[in-house]
Amino acid sequence: MSNEAKEGKVTNRATDTDRHVGARIRERRIMLGLSQQQMADMIGVTYQQAHKYERGINRISAGRLYEIAQVLKVAVGFFFEGLDEDDDTEIDLTDRQRMCLELARNFSHIDNDRHQDALSQLARALAAENN
Repeated sequence: MSNEAKEGKVTNRATDTDRHVGARIRERRIMLGLSQQQMADMIGVTYQQAHKYERGINRISAGRLYEIAQVLKVAVGFFFEGLDEDDDTEIDLTDRQRMCLELARNFSHIDNDRHQDALSQLARALAAENN
């Protein structure tokens, strides 16, 4: 074992940062309605590689992260947002979070302003019923 590994500076295992970046990639991909296979095809990697990126198993080079940012239509900094706020736990989207992301994605695809407004009012009314 190298001195760096003994001191905890460098290891081959994923770091919290790698897992955070991967989770942010996954979150954005889901928000855009892309499958892992679609994203993999768009960045020129296998499905397995895209999966490993999202789980934080494989590190992402700066160039590849830039490509992913382009495909997902965000700035590279997006993937690091909230990093300092993490409490060393792995980020995993719950079913409720996934549903909220899907709802937001579908809402943004509604072209009719009146329909968006009606849906927004419906959500407010349903939320008020539960309070």
